[in-house]
Amino acid sequence: MGDDSEWMKLPIDQKCEHKLWKARLNGYEEALKLFQKIDDEKSPEWSKYLGLIKKFVTDSNAVAQLKGLEAALAYVENAHVAGKTTGEVASGVVNKVFNQPKARAKELGEDICLMYIEIEKGEAVQEELLKGLDNKNPKIIVACIETLRKALSEFGSKIISLKPIIKVLPKLFESREKAVRDEAKLLAVEIYRWIRDALRPPLQNINSVQLKELEEEWIKVSSAAPKQTRFLRSQQELKAKFEQQQGLGGDADGGDDDEEEAVPQVDAYELLEAVEILSKLPKDFYEKIEAKKWQERKEALEAVELLVKNPKLESGDYADLVKALKKVVGKDTNVMLVALAAKCLAGLATGLRKKFGQYAGHVVPTILEKFKEKKPQVVQALQEAIDAIFLTTTLQNISEDILAVMDNKNPTIKQQTSLFIARSFRHCTPSTLPKSLLKPFCAALLKHINDSAPEVRDAGFEALGTALKVAGEKAVNPFLADVDKLKLDRIKECAEKVELVYGKKAGGAAEKKEGKPITGKTTALPGPAGDKETKDAATKPGPLKKASVAKPGGPPKKGKPATAAGTGGAGPKGKKGPETKEIFESELSIEVCEEKAAAVLPASCIQQLDSGNWKERLACMEEFQKAVELMERSEMPCQALVRMLAKKPGWKETNFQVMQMKLHIVALIAQKGNFSKTSAQVVLDGLVDKVGDVKCGTNAKEAMTAIAEACQLPWTAEQVVATAFSQKNPKNQSETLNWLSNAIKEFGFSGLNVKAFISNVKTALAATNPAVRTSAITLLGVMYLYVGPSLRMFFEDEKPALLSQIDAEFEKMQGQTAPAPTRGISRHSVGGGDDGEEEEQEEVGNDVVDLLPRTDIGDKITAELVSKIGDKNWKIRKEGLDEVTSIINEAKFIQPNIGELPAALKGRLNDSNKILVQQTLSILQQLATAMGPNIKQYVKNLGIPVITVLGDSKNNVRAAALATVNAWAEQTGMKEWLEGEDLSEELKKENPFLRQELLGWLAEKLPALRSVPSDLLLCVPHLYSCLEDRNGDVRKKAQDALPFFMMHLGFEKMAKATGKLKPTSKDQVLAMLEKAKANMPAKPAPPAKASSRGVGGAAPAKFQPASAFADDLGSNTMESKPDLKKAKAGGLSSKTKVQGKKVLSKPSLKEDDDKSGPIFIIVPNGKEQRMREEKALKVLKWNFTTPRDEYIEQLKTQMSTCVAKWLQDEMFHADFQHHNKALSVMIEHLESEKDGVISCLDLILKWLTLRFFDTNTSVLMKALEYLKLLFNLLSQEEYHLTENEASSFIPYLILKVGEPKDVIRKDVRAILNRMCLIYPASKMFPFIMEGTKSKNSKQRAECLEELGCLVESYGMNVCQPTPGKALKEMATHIGDRDNTVRNAALNTIVTVYNVHGDQVFKLIGNLSEKDMSMLEERIKRSAKRPSSAPVRQAEEKPQRTQNMSANASMMRKGQAEDMSSKLKIMYRTYRIQNRNMGSHPETTHTVPREFQLDLDEIENDNGTVRCEMPALVQHKLDDIFEPVLIPEPKIRAVSPHFDDMHSNTASTINFVISQVASGDINTSIQALTQIDEVLKQEDKAEAMSGHIDQFLIATFMQLRLIYNTHMADEKLDKDEIVRLYSCIIGSMITLFQIESLAREASTGVLKDLMHGLITLMLDSRVEDLEEGEQVIRSVNLLVVKVLEKSDQTNILSALLVLLQDSLLATASSPKFSELVMKCLWRMVRLLPETINSINLDRILLDIHIFMKVFPKEKLKQCKSEFPIRTLKTLLHTLCKLKGPKILDHLTMIDNKNESELEAHLCRLMKHTMEQTGKADKDTEKGASRIEEKASKAKVNDILAEIFKKIGSKENTKEGLAELYEYKKKYSDADIEPFLKNSSQFFQSYVERGLRLIETEREGKGRIATSTGISPQMEGTCVPASTHTVSSSIGNTNGEEVGPSVYLERLKILRQRCGLDNAKQEDRPPLTSLLSKPTLPTVASSTDMLHSKLSQLRESREQYQHLDLDSNQTHSSGIGTTLASPSSAAANIDDLKKRLERIKSSRK
Repeated sequence: MGDDSEWMKLPIDQKCEHKLWKARLNGYEEALKLFQKIDDEKSPEWSKYLGLIKKFVTDSNAVAQLKGLEAALAYVENAHVAGKTTGEVASGVVNKVFNQPKARAKELGEDICLMYIEIEKGEAVQEELLKGLDNKNPKIIVACIETLRKALSEFGSKIISLKPIIKVLPKLFESREKAVRDEAKLLAVEIYRWIRDALRPPLQNINSVQLKELEEEWIKVSSAAPKQTRFLRSQQELKAKFEQQQGLGGDADGGDDDEEEAVPQVDAYELLEAVEILSKLPKDFYEKIEAKKWQERKEALEAVELLVKNPKLESGDYADLVKALKKVVGKDTNVMLVALAAKCLAGLATGLRKKFGQYAGHVVPTILEKFKEKKPQVVQALQEAIDAIFLTTTLQNISEDILAVMDNKNPTIKQQTSLFIARSFRHCTPSTLPKSLLKPFCAALLKHINDSAPEVRDAGFEALGTALKVAGEKAVNPFLADVDKLKLDRIKECAEKVELVYGKKAGGAAEKKEGKPITGKTTALPGPAGDKETKDAATKPGPLKKASVAKPGGPPKKGKPATAAGTGGAGPKGKKGPETKEIFESELSIEVCEEKAAAVLPASCIQQLDSGNWKERLACMEEFQKAVELMERSEMPCQALVRMLAKKPGWKETNFQVMQMKLHIVALIAQKGNFSKTSAQVVLDGLVDKVGDVKCGTNAKEAMTAIAEACQLPWTAEQVVATAFSQKNPKNQSETLNWLSNAIKEFGFSGLNVKAFISNVKTALAATNPAVRTSAITLLGVMYLYVGPSLRMFFEDEKPALLSQIDAEFEKMQGQTAPAPTRGISRHSVGGGDDGEEEEQEEVGNDVVDLLPRTDIGDKITAELVSKIGDKNWKIRKEGLDEVTSIINEAKFIQPNIGELPAALKGRLNDSNKILVQQTLSILQQLATAMGPNIKQYVKNLGIPVITVLGDSKNNVRAAALATVNAWAEQTGMKEWLEGEDLSEELKKENPFLRQELLGWLAEKLPALRSVPSDLLLCVPHLYSCLEDRNGDVRKKAQDALPFFMMHLGFEKMAKATGKLKPTSKDQVLAMLEKAKANMPAKPAPPAKASSRGVGGAAPAKFQPASAFADDLGSNTMESKPDLKKAKAGGLSSKTKVQGKKVLSKPSLKEDDDKSGPIFIIVPNGKEQRMREEKALKVLKWNFTTPRDEYIEQLKTQMSTCVAKWLQDEMFHADFQHHNKALSVMIEHLESEKDGVISCLDLILKWLTLRFFDTNTSVLMKALEYLKLLFNLLSQEEYHLTENEASSFIPYLILKVGEPKDVIRKDVRAILNRMCLIYPASKMFPFIMEGTKSKNSKQRAECLEELGCLVESYGMNVCQPTPGKALKEMATHIGDRDNTVRNAALNTIVTVYNVHGDQVFKLIGNLSEKDMSMLEERIKRSAKRPSSAPVRQAEEKPQRTQNMSANASMMRKGQAEDMSSKLKIMYRTYRIQNRNMGSHPETTHTVPREFQLDLDEIENDNGTVRCEMPALVQHKLDDIFEPVLIPEPKIRAVSPHFDDMHSNTASTINFVISQVASGDINTSIQALTQIDEVLKQEDKAEAMSGHIDQFLIATFMQLRLIYNTHMADEKLDKDEIVRLYSCIIGSMITLFQIESLAREASTGVLKDLMHGLITLMLDSRVEDLEEGEQVIRSVNLLVVKVLEKSDQTNILSALLVLLQDSLLATASSPKFSELVMKCLWRMVRLLPETINSINLDRILLDIHIFMKVFPKEKLKQCKSEFPIRTLKTLLHTLCKLKGPKILDHLTMIDNKNESELEAHLCRLMKHTMEQTGKADKDTEKGASRIEEKASKAKVNDILAEIFKKIGSKENTKEGLAELYEYKKKYSDADIEPFLKNSSQFFQSYVERGLRLIETEREGKGRIATSTGISPQMEGTCVPASTHTVSSSIGNTNGEEVGPSVYLERLKILRQRCGLDNAKQEDRPPLTSLLSKPTLPTVASSTDMLHSKLSQLRESREQYQHLDLDSNQTHSSGIGTTLASPSSAAANIDDLKKRLERIKSSRK
């Protein structure tokens, strides 16, 4: 027992594994209790037992095993993880439990298996059970069968897959063990319960006794449909439903649905094993079948017959076999063999089913032709064959072939074809028999019912009857309009007799008949398929498998209207249309006419008709007219009256007045009477004769129009045109054509016979008279509106000159929509008319393609050509392909008969030579266009191989294949592609390219389909494997495609399909499915044909009418005719929108409440939120080559919150008409909903980009119209596009610049112009530059022109990234192959030349000789010499805008705004140049709307300003011109304006400030003087408050302009520049004397200002000016003022940042840094007084950042030691002044302990404590001492240098100034040695010079700087243009800077601006970012300004901008290295070493 106690102590799981069986038994018992106790199915406890459960069931001890089984059962039932154990446990149960003698064990084993099935592991269990059937132990086999049977009986055939079970059944019946056979029998009976007769074929070969027994058992099976009684975990809802039913007493209805779903699943065919027969064909089959002896041929056929008896055949390449059989059928003389071959074909078709479809097209014509045989057995065999073949394809595919045979002369062929059509129709449903098919069939059958042979007539009646039954009367009646009553009755009688295969469910009949067994011909369907069809139809009402293929919508709903979706055509025609309501009238003799006329006309009138006196005739006509006007319609004898009019002199009337009256009366009669075609024929000749008459022409036309209204335009037009062209009179001909053009516009295009007109138009085009030609071309233009581009095809062979005229006419028409017909509907009920029109419209689109004369190229595809294509030598193969190309090109449109070509081309698709593959693909693309929809029949044998090519490794080959597939799909629709297994087979191939391309293609196509064939389900398993593909792209594409598969297949089916996956995969896939379920798009509303064949103007012609009709009805007829609406809406709904939505009734009834609210809903911060999401990549970035569906869906989702629902429906409708409607609504609401528009602007622009991808011109034009208005509005609102809006819109707009249509290009250009008002031109520039890289030459040319315009208007500074790069890029286009592009490039560069002069040649770089000579030539010819171009730049802009688009002139209201735009330009210029200057590289973090200044720019929308402004500017300013430092002319007069406008001071000041930055010197001086004036008057000065930053920005922009532009311009008088300098400096000094205003200047602005001033001090060019020194002195003074008066924190911070920048910038001169440091020393001196007003925290943060960027080591490496000293001095002074308290001011620094600053301060504190006594000296002295020490060493060198300068002519002054400075600084310096060697004169000159300087500087504050140290010492200052530094800055070590640095920089900026950083917790801490040497953190003035300047905006915008800008981090420079290559590449090893040193020192 001791042993016992040992294991008792063990935990349960260890007991279960113990070697003692007792211990295990005890363990199992406890485990069982434990398992029943654990509530949480996901408890971790379960996982402990995962590995043990198998041991539970396989325990070797029987007693323990029983307990173990119980525990295992409990585990499987309760544990979440149990599924993982399925395989091993089930296998254990089968092998170790089922062989146990104890029944209980077996029961538990079965229960465990069933429980696994319940937890969704059915497949694994089934697999193990099926393996068990191979066990040698019969006990195990029996138990396995029993378990399978139980599982099937409880879970049903949906969960237990029957196919594998049925496969093994026959083997079980053969077992020796009776028990096994008996159990098998029970299983077979159970299976029969579920699938009925589908089980028969697989079991037909078992022992006949057993079969008989089975039959007996089967009869006993109850006929009620079996029900699932046990449910999976995922089916709990079903279970609840089931139980509820049981409670209600087993109402069967609920189960019905289920059963319906289960039914189509089991198809006997599916359960069969496919047999491979091709290899089993006799070796010599192909020889024998060609043998001369018929016996040999018979042997060959019999061999095939035997093989095709197999009910299911393996798919393969049967082309050759089919070809051989076809030949026998078609050509063999022995009818017996014909019958045999037909049987073989039938067998093949039955065995292959859908896979035979690809051969159907070849065989059908042959069989139909062969029906001429009379022998019944042949006819029967052919019937069986063609019926079997029909089931493998669709009626659509073989309709061409059938229709071709219908006109055959042989009556038997006609009869059999009609019968075949009848049988085929029985297999159709309303959706597979659309109008487009019915129409040609009915037309052909109508001929048959009028045939002389009775059997043909009968067959015709049967076929029409069947059509009537299937499609319903509504659909068919329109085609039977001309059939007399007897025949109609006969057709209806036939219809009643017809029994349909699918049970009658179509709309016509209200009752829903069950499908009865098919009678008559179809029972002869061969083989099991036939059986199955008939029996299935008999036993169950649901549709068969076939039905679900044909019509994936499942059984049509009862209430659905007859013509179900999918036709895309018009609504059902239940109309009393013109066809049925035509007035027929027999011709009357002249006597009868006279009699009738006499009855209604006055006698005098009749007598005077032919009087010789014209006046009498005129009087007679007047009476005649009165009489007609008074007559009632019913009484009017029209024919009699017109015959009276035609009586002598009739139409030969010579007096024009009489004639005019006569014609007018004809029109009256036609309008007022029941006018028939007979009457019309009486008068038409006469009318046409007069139509060209100058005086009577109009009346004749009116009469013709009236007749057209009475007798319909199509008929009238045909008569009139024929008459006109039978005459010779050209005037009549041209006027007739003109009349027709108008008539078409008035009546619409309904029913016109295009073909007839075209031949007349061709005659007219060939006429010698130009008027006739012109009229013909005009008529073509009108026809183009209705017919679309396909019209041109008819005229391709005209002369080029004529063709170009036609094209020009078409071009004019493009973008216009056909006007709605205004006539031709008055007579018929409104509905009828509308409907008729629509019906006809549909036909136009269709028929135009049908009208095209198609060439039969069959005879050109010779055997020789085919062998060429297959030749071994690739050159010969290429020749063959070239020939094919030329054959197709010549034929243009071809018939579907292309002989052996498909097989030949298919071979070339896997050619080893990729060029040939591409050529083949382009041929196939051509083929699709040439053959049109008939290409369908080749999808399987040519289309699918093209899909295989998508797996090619070469990108261009794949692209070509995709283009080809798309071209095909456009012609064929998608159904053909998705049917059958072909697509799934392709997807199965593990080729990543193939998978990603194919999935991408499906993802693009599926969303547009209304329904798909069920075969799509076959692709799902492969889709799942793609989700886990190794290749990331494949996974991505598979995920993208997932929602679209789900949209068609539904979540349930998709989830069920995961069953076969591995558990890990399954979980992943299910998660993805859940995600996809959320994103699943709704099925598209309109029919899938949406834009399958865009026909330009009339876009999808099939489509337009329906929606146009809907609109019409909605707007006009609805209100007045409510009942009509009800009648119609039903019919239309299925077509125009998703079934179920009653389309029309909704808009009309709910019109008011639905559409009254705003269309854009303002969501607070919605736009910012969207931008954040896009930035965080939570949503897709709007960036694509063509919009994929996920983009459209995403936009839809984003819009749903902020766009009215009804508008969104319009916007995303599949029909372009609705887009037009949406745009109209948006245009209407634009003004009234400004704020809404702005809040959704990003979405509106994105939606418009989608419209750019539509093919429909009218939508495009409308969109552009909207954009023009929108941008006008935005510029009025002073809105600025955000980066996000710009980047997701501009590139797509630029695509449209390349449109072929002129009018569109113009619009786009106008829009681009307007964009510049709301988005900086410099940012537009790169987008347009990108556009020049397009493949479209028009686009390249237009973009280049646009670039030229930008440069012309905004100067060189718009060129991005640098003028040099931009120009080089433009210059590459001079060598373009397209002439217009070359010209555009040349013109653009000439424009730049005009602005920039010869500098251009430098910037362009090296051009080829040819290009250069072209350019020079062009410049010679057309360049204007650049005058003072740059000065004028800004002014040119407004004019350009005016010229460019007249509308823009509205925006330039007066000069005020004019100037405002200049300020924008200037500021942009400033920013860009600042970046390029090098002396101070801007950070690349530029704020999005760089010219934020405009926020407060000129709020001058009120009249006052505009009226006043000119006055402000018109003062005489002569006095300014005197060189006074600050002019004081009669400007006093200005101030009153300020008083007058005090109400509007702000905007006035804004305006004046904007003028400061003007490119025109005088304007700028004037503005500065005015501002100075204001500043000098104390009472007025405060008006400037709030505008200081703005003023400073304008001034330093002006400084920059002078520095870069004016100084470089030789033409400018330098005095002007000095004047401008004095004004700028003067007004700034004035400003900085007013302390309160000076303190308003912010850090960023001060930094830029100091930068500008120091640059000016160092500008050697200024010193060379006469007054230059004076200017520099003033600047000195100004700098001192700035340092003393501005806010001390801001200026100190600005200087630190500036120093940091200048040290970092490689291009910066050392002098610059030196002067910045001197300013800092000055500040240090001021510190004792100012220390208390300084925000120390901020200063220390700046120093901390400085030390981060320049650690000690790095500073020590600087050439000069000043920087490190400056920093130390500053810190030392701060420490001294603040003492230990200074350490409390480090609050703004994150991780202080890592900061060098803190350590340094601590050291200083110690040091100061020790040295308090010594260190109490003046800091200033300290500083100068440092300098002294530094300079002592170099003293002699410096002095020598200075004296050298004094001695040189040019630099004397500069030298003296330097000497003066030097002496001042080092008073003890000894200059004697230098003087004593020189002449007396020189010595006195020096002394005099020094004295002069001293007196000059007396009284002026001194700044510690020398004005004289010329930059020439260090290397001259290079003008900006040649000396540009890329805007992307690497740091000095040549490393690239990571984005984190920019984030950090942003953070600091936010702190400075007082914005919180709360939102950015996720940012890495500062130190981690800056541990690498990093970039400086520069606050550019715009950043600093945002908060200031926004005050002028409404608060809404203020938040918007602040939020945006503070969150926007721009890292445009990331990833680009240092611009200057020399420094970057200088010495990489050295840099690496330095880097290592830095890193190690950091650690």
